[in-house]
Amino acid sequence: MNAREALARLEGLRNTRGKEAADAKKACLAILARRPAGTARAVERLHEALCFLRAYPDDAEVLARVAAMLTGFARRPDLRRHRRALRDSGIAGTAIRFPFFAGTARWLAARWPDRLTMDWKTFTNRAALERVLPLVSLPAEAPGLDELDLGARGWVKRLKGPSETDAAFLIRRLAVLGRDRFEQEWAYEGLELPLVLAPGPDGPARTHAASPVSAVHFQTAPFASGRPDVRRDVARPPKSVVVASPAEGRNLLDLARESMVTRQRDLDVFQWGDPDGVRLVHFEDGLSFVVIGAVTERRLLLESVYGFLTLKNGVPISYVLVSALFGSSEIAYNVFETFRGGESGRIYGKVLSTARHLFGSDVFTIFPYQLGGYGNPEALASGAWWFYQKLGFRPRAPRVVALMNEELDRMKADPAYRSSVATLKILASENLYFHLGKERDDAIGVLELPNVGLAVTDMLARRFGSDREKAEATLTLEARDLLGLRSLSGWSAGERLTFRRWAPLVAILPEVARWTGAEKRGLAAVIRAKGGRHESDFVRLFDAHRPLRRAIARRAAPPKPESA
Repeated sequence: MNAREALARLEGLRNTRGKEAADAKKACLAILARRPAGTARAVERLHEALCFLRAYPDDAEVLARVAAMLTGFARRPDLRRHRRALRDSGIAGTAIRFPFFAGTARWLAARWPDRLTMDWKTFTNRAALERVLPLVSLPAEAPGLDELDLGARGWVKRLKGPSETDAAFLIRRLAVLGRDRFEQEWAYEGLELPLVLAPGPDGPARTHAASPVSAVHFQTAPFASGRPDVRRDVARPPKSVVVASPAEGRNLLDLARESMVTRQRDLDVFQWGDPDGVRLVHFEDGLSFVVIGAVTERRLLLESVYGFLTLKNGVPISYVLVSALFGSSEIAYNVFETFRGGESGRIYGKVLSTARHLFGSDVFTIFPYQLGGYGNPEALASGAWWFYQKLGFRPRAPRVVALMNEELDRMKADPAYRSSVATLKILASENLYFHLGKERDDAIGVLELPNVGLAVTDMLARRFGSDREKAEATLTLEARDLLGLRSLSGWSAGERLTFRRWAPLVAILPEVARWTGAEKRGLAAVIRAKGGRHESDFVRLFDAHRPLRRAIARRAAPPKPESA
């Protein structure tokens, strides 16, 4: 075989297992290790085949050959020859361009400041940057900034230190604007700085992204075909849940960020992840989830949001975003392109099992974007809506239920029938739900939680008008007195911050005054858990506090449809 034939053969054996298949893969790898792949596309295909085999190796010899090839991938002559064409691929030895969020930009500037630069050719907000520069400079520099027109790029070059890159300078200086990180983030992201991360030996790359594992699971049998049994999978708890040490938590959080950066993506809960609260959820067959929650200041008022990084034999293969409350979880499941197919369906069952185990959820819902709604053509093209429908998820909106039944009748009459894109857009316009028990209305997606925020706004406007600072101080004292708390001196900084944030919410719940002392103490414990180490503890306490749960649900209930 030549290199082209060996690569095609290796890809064709992707899901084939057994000794004969393993031997054939080794033969292909031996050829591809010493012969150039040819085109840039062929280099990328080889890289993805190696990453897949690292996550799903046939045996120890296959894994050793794959690991050796990935270790030296950046030194391959064909990679170097096609480095420019492979830019933004996340492959070791190639550059990455993306307007990263503020938190991720700071992380990059802290880790690789000498490799991070601005892509001035594509930067379109130069005038806005010029208006900001005086705010990040000293008053003594004002005469030059006010009178001389050096342009945004010229001024950044003049202002930065001799050993600083333009991007590192801007990220560091913009971090001083505003009173807190929220205002700093607003200032930074409003400029949409296009960053370029140059390659380097220790930089982020999908080629090397992996977490050490104590034992490797070898894929000796073909992937199970057919759809998973969601109810059965949810009922099976993980093998173990381990709280990572702070050092391990930082490494795993870095791996999650690296997995996004190298795919030109960003995720809030990863960029603002709390390294002290990272957990590892282990299943059989080398499957684990790195469970990452946000630092206290970045948590939502009500739902708890977690990011899961899925690892197979330590290799990142997907990520999950989970919002949990009211005994329910909204799941956004994203498999990295290299690893689609295979056991994606089986892993999804483990995602739901993890949400069930951590949050006690018995209702699972999927937001329309995951299904193809709100401008997600990729999900429409993949038929995501029908994937979840066949797993047992169902719509609640009457018009979508009626359309689903019409489509099912058409499929029954003609097995070759497929829903049109126009039909899929309608189907994907509403949430899908999976109920382990009886269908209920107090779940994420059914409840309209923004209504709770509107009720708070109406109260604040009525009582305090523009003086929101007075509102926070006054309502914190009122809430403390109402709950019988003499002080918050024994609370952590995160717990006190959460109490201040929740005080206006407590103020719109007049029924709290009629609660028993135990119920009031329970509410204080709920609030305190929201600012604690594991936000999942808050979900459990909130859902167990029946009076609080009912009070919030009443204010979040959707309006009843008008009778005809």
